[in-house]
Amino acid sequence: MSADSRQVTSLTNPTVKAVRALHMRKDRDESGLFVAEGLKIVTDAVELGHAPQILMYGPEATRHPLLRQAMAATLKAGGEVLEVTLDILAKVSRRDNPQAVVGVFQQVFTPLSQLVPEASNCWVALHRVRDPGNLGTIIRTADAAGCGGVILVGECCDPYSVEAVRATMGSVFAVPITRASESAFSAWRTTWPGSVVGTLLTATTDHLHADYRAPALILMGNEQQGLTPDLADLCDVNVKIPMRGRADSLNLAVATGIMIYAAST
Repeated sequence: MSADSRQVTSLTNPTVKAVRALHMRKDRDESGLFVAEGLKIVTDAVELGHAPQILMYGPEATRHPLLRQAMAATLKAGGEVLEVTLDILAKVSRRDNPQAVVGVFQQVFTPLSQLVPEASNCWVALHRVRDPGNLGTIIRTADAAGCGGVILVGECCDPYSVEAVRATMGSVFAVPITRASESAFSAWRTTWPGSVVGTLLTATTDHLHADYRAPALILMGNEQQGLTPDLADLCDVNVKIPMRGRADSLNLAVATGIMIYAAST
């Protein structure tokens, strides 16, 4: 055990129980915390200025040089470092084959008023997205394409759920995330300096032929219903992605990725 950490072996330890509880949205909302798994993701977070409030690691990670950096960042920020058993890591992550490092971080949401549209050529807004895997994949894609941020409009799934964070592969620490009600988003959209482009099955404009005037804001509806009429009316143009095979629709994350890169080129 490192002199900078304390050892915990009991599944009933209060800190272990508190971290396990972060799988529930109620506890994440009340605490403002979330769980990120894996040394790489924790290291990425530290490099981006996000130090863990709690850092747990198993024996197999003890000698890894990147763990030392994560421990130092945690302690410097006043956080807690725990060496734990494999059983505890499995319980905390709810996986039979858990990662050797788990970090607990503060959630960060950027207010609409603090977004700077000119900071990027492309932004993404999602209305009532339901699937955390889709949301996490979209955040990862937005990061890969250099998007300015992801705006969650209305009642969306939690970007800081364990499933969504896993799907981001660390991009949750790199991409600004914003939450807004439909009414707040509608009012804010009137100040947007570029084009707002939505997707509709009934649209007649091909997604490759739209006017993506930078900064372009891509507005996507949820998995079941797509864009509502009210949200579609906020767009300068609505487009469709052609279906050339038997399938009549695309997965939301795939469709959003196509739109992001169409707007970014």
